Amino acid sequence: SREGEIIDLGVQAGIVDKAGAWYSYDGTRIGQGKDNVREYLKEHPEMAFEIENRVREKLGVAPQQAAVASQAPGAAAEAGE
Repeated sequence: SREGEIIDLGVQAGIVDKAGAWYSYDGTRIGQGKDNVREYLKEHPEMAFEIENRVREKLGVAPQQAAVASQAPGAAAEAGE
């Protein structure tokens, strides 16, 4: 899954900390076990977006645009037309 890749890349880049089965981001524990962290990121897409962009910056790749936030109003406007 996309969230699983974000977790793996975040750990490899040193952005997500892994201690035993626990994962932490920016000093906050976000879950025990990869499956729980994946669900957490699905429920908190803004955090997944932030982690992904930090990984992209570290790898020298252009960051993503705020697709989640920008698509919702556009989709609503198109549906109303």
